[in-house]
Parts: sequence; structure tokens; C-alpha cells
Amino acid sequence: MDVEEIAKKVTLSDLRPIAKEHGIKTSCVKKIDIVKQLPEEVLEELAARK
Repeated sequence: MDVEEIAKKVTLSDLRPIAKEHGIKTSCVKKIDIVKQLPEEVLEELAARK
């Protein structure tokens, strides 16, 4: 599953706490930009979740 598909599946409210855990800025940033910065193992977990 690619980054765009994951970004479409996950809501921003689900994504914010995960991004903060990894030190990624969440204000004034699009959801796709947050997803692109996440580590590969987190993306796999998000893809499997939904």
C-alpha cells in the first residue's frame, strides 16, 4: 500500500498522536505530508489497522 492510500484511510485525529510521538510537526501541515514523514514500520501498522 502506498503513502497516498494510507493518507486517505487514516483520519487526522488518529494521525496526530502518532506524529507527535515521532517528533513530527502537526500544525499547518497536510495529512499527506505527515504520512510521508512517518517511519516505514508505522506506515505498515497504519495500513493493517483499517
